[in-house]
Amino acid sequence: MKITRALLSVSDKTGLLPFAQRMASLGIELLSTGGTAKFLRENGVPVVEISAFTGFPEILSGRVKTLHPTVHGGLLYRRGDAEHEEQAVRSGIQPIDLLVVNLYPFEQTVARAETTLPEAIEQIDIGGPAMLRSAAKNFRSVTVVTDPADYEPVLAEMAQLEGGTSEATRARLALKVFTVTATYDRAIASYLGMKQGVDDGPALAHSALRPAPQIALRYGENPHQQAALVGPDFASFFTQLHGKELSYNNILDLSAAAELIGEFDEPACAILKHNNPCGVGTDDAMLLAAWQKALATDGQAPFGGIIAVNRALDESLAAAIAEIFSEVIIAPDFTAGALAVLQKKKNLRLLKQLRPTSEDTALEARSVVGGMLVQSRDRSLVAPEKVATKRAPTEAELKALHFGWRVVKHVKSNAIVFCGPDRTLGIGAGQMARVDSVNLAIWKAGQSRLSLAGSVVASDAFFPFPDGLVAAVQAGATAAIQPGGSMRDAEVIAAADEHGVAMIFTGMRHFRH
Repeated sequence: MKITRALLSVSDKTGLLPFAQRMASLGIELLSTGGTAKFLRENGVPVVEISAFTGFPEILSGRVKTLHPTVHGGLLYRRGDAEHEEQAVRSGIQPIDLLVVNLYPFEQTVARAETTLPEAIEQIDIGGPAMLRSAAKNFRSVTVVTDPADYEPVLAEMAQLEGGTSEATRARLALKVFTVTATYDRAIASYLGMKQGVDDGPALAHSALRPAPQIALRYGENPHQQAALVGPDFASFFTQLHGKELSYNNILDLSAAAELIGEFDEPACAILKHNNPCGVGTDDAMLLAAWQKALATDGQAPFGGIIAVNRALDESLAAAIAEIFSEVIIAPDFTAGALAVLQKKKNLRLLKQLRPTSEDTALEARSVVGGMLVQSRDRSLVAPEKVATKRAPTEAELKALHFGWRVVKHVKSNAIVFCGPDRTLGIGAGQMARVDSVNLAIWKAGQSRLSLAGSVVASDAFFPFPDGLVAAVQAGATAAIQPGGSMRDAEVIAAADEHGVAMIFTGMRHFRH
């Protein structure tokens, strides 16, 4: 199907300009709307405003612009069907062979705590999903693109097929459309349900089972297990710049690393292994210093681990990282010098993170015997803080407590983190008794020759007995942060007061099983 006319209307303009320039160079007529048309025109790409194409102006503050028979007729009529062809001619409908649409950023908008209901409602896209469904329904004749990652493959196929695309490609892209629109509608339903206090449990279960595109993986957690990455959105968060293909375990770990590093606004570095932080550091001046703090927590465990930073990774940091064996490095960008250093390691995967994980509103789903568990993501962190002890934390202790609370949320339960204001000092994860996690963290700090004197301790859930807190205090901790809520809170508080320790209750736990 040779493409002669395309309609482009996008919120996310990533990669759009070179794609449109290439289309224009091929002599394809480009139709566009509002901000997209303005963007293309300002960059020298000739476009026809949709209102000129339909003969009907955009009205109602842009709410109605593509909801027109000329648009949907151009997408929907069956090419080669004599009756459709005759009606199209009689109605003045011209074919639209390619549709490029991504939707209003509803999920990103409602992810911001300050968003009001009217603001959210204005981000409910109407024309976009309608056009996508029209084009996808008619995939035998129309190519429809929702994902910037598909721009290059479509262009490459057009070069091979004399300006057209194959039916297999059009069918694949159509499937992607219905996954996107289903996800979009689910996000709107979940948000409005939350606002109205509606129990969304059945909707959660239904949405978790929706069909989705798959990427086959070599194997799962172990070589005898088959595996696939299911879902359309991974490529919108990460793009791989170097290294061999990602494994099942790589994807699990890098997802955990990206979630953890997303907790920090200041320059930060996190090192993870088997979904657990080995060390986290921050530094206002140098990302390299943040790396050194993170590595100092545990010099052994990072071997074969995942490294995540939240600033562009430069050559000096690349050189330091290159001294140890790592599986994956994630950064928002890599300098040319850093790439030159790291690309010498052919097996090291380098991933550029394209957007924050906070924009991912997909549900967490885990299979269990005979079924599946689904839940919303644990994105909450800020909680009311209550000083539970006679002594309140100092300003320095409070800064360290907030640091530890951001990290302990990402450690497997039972989780304990000893830290200072800008670095982890000892991490205890996954023990059956909380006091065991405390003792493990103390031992790990000792293995790294790190003093816990003057440190603070963070616990993902309450101390059920005073023993864990007392062990932390005896190791050197002067303050603690925990959710509270134990039947023995009074005993734990009394133990803290006896040792002159400041303790904060958050009222919110962060189990991570």
